[in-house]
Amino acid sequence: MPVPVCLSALYFMNLRGEIIMERQYRDDVTRTMAKAFQTEIINGKDRGNVPVVNLGACSFLYRRENNVYLVAVTRQNVNAMLCFTFLNEVVALFKSYFNKVSEKSLKNNFVVIYELLDEICDHGYPQITSAEVLKSYITQKSVRSKEKDGDASYAAMEKAKAVSMQVTGAVQWRAEGLKYKKNEVYLDVVENVSMTMSHTGTVLRASATGVIQMKCFLTGMPELKIGLNDKLEDVGGGQERTAGGGHGRARSKKDIELADLQFHQCVNLSKFTSEKTISFTPPDGEFELMKYRVTEGVSLPFKVMPAVKELGRTRVEYDVKIRSCFAESQQATVLRMRIPTPKHTAKATFKLSGGKAKYVAKNNELVWKLKKFQGRSEYTLHAEVELVSTLNEKKAWVQPPITLDFSVPMFTASGLRIRFLKVWERMGYQSTKWVRYLCNSGRDTKNGSYEIRCQ
Repeated sequence: MPVPVCLSALYFMNLRGEIIMERQYRDDVTRTMAKAFQTEIINGKDRGNVPVVNLGACSFLYRRENNVYLVAVTRQNVNAMLCFTFLNEVVALFKSYFNKVSEKSLKNNFVVIYELLDEICDHGYPQITSAEVLKSYITQKSVRSKEKDGDASYAAMEKAKAVSMQVTGAVQWRAEGLKYKKNEVYLDVVENVSMTMSHTGTVLRASATGVIQMKCFLTGMPELKIGLNDKLEDVGGGQERTAGGGHGRARSKKDIELADLQFHQCVNLSKFTSEKTISFTPPDGEFELMKYRVTEGVSLPFKVMPAVKELGRTRVEYDVKIRSCFAESQQATVLRMRIPTPKHTAKATFKLSGGKAKYVAKNNELVWKLKKFQGRSEYTLHAEVELVSTLNEKKAWVQPPITLDFSVPMFTASGLRIRFLKVWERMGYQSTKWVRYLCNSGRDTKNGSYEIRCQ
């Protein structure tokens, strides 16, 4: 049975296989293991991109960050996922100290890095990796305050005691003694919607990926509870359980199915499983509370109806109608539609019911921009494009899809809503809570974009 994580050594290597720095946690491996990694993996061509490689009695688990390889070496049968989680936490920790993990940044910060490596892993067993805790007693420049001997020893003991409580306690991500004159909580639900629609108006695929971002400026050690209008399945009993806790209830229009849930480490997962509410003691400041994905019942904010006619070899006509599908009280900001044109376009003329349009020769596209788009409204574009006649062009023009970029405040494509946000603290103070929603097109995500095919 595999042990959680037990590392023998941790190497940081450049793309040539040279060791930038290393940390030996056990004496069962030597530096020759790094040479074997360089020969077999970095310079080898038969390994591919397999992140776990066994060479002899040693296992190499590695990941690349910019021009640096982080290589964990072990002789134990370890849990690979926990090991990669540790490597990811190391990268995030280094970024919190010097923003970017690269060969140059490692060389410029080797002193603080060795201090961190001694703290985050003890005899091969990963320990605390929280940047909030480590920054409380490991500074980037290792600046020591000048105090008298007696005061220094007493202050060191108190500081070590406080750090020990954070490291071993259940709330390692939040420091003790935080105080604010005004207690505030900001919660943002940000979604990216991706869609592909056929030229007949049929939705071929649609999905929404979202994240709940929070900023907490609260005194003391508060406990927060958030209720969502999601629908989750009770795998053991085979019954549906809603966010309110009911069983066997028919799905309502306000219920949604969330997939690929990822929570911040502060969330109490046992309470989420039993009560279907997100309970947590938040870190101080800004953090991501939850990530999710929705693939069913996605509400599309815009419907586009294009019509493209090729009139001979020298003219193309575009008639595009766009309609907003959200409430009249809501309003989209900075909507851009990109309509591809043939390569040999000479000029374009427009007739618009709103906004501005222009031909961008560099990208071979018409760009239609609307600064504001009210809900339940409709706009049209008629464009005539003149082409340069060429004898060499024999292939039929295959038009790429129309793409849409937009932002719609106070709207979610998934239908996710925050039912309640409660703050409890033993001091009993009042807090100000802000909840906002934002829906963007998926152009900046790996999930694709908002596309409408014309053929």
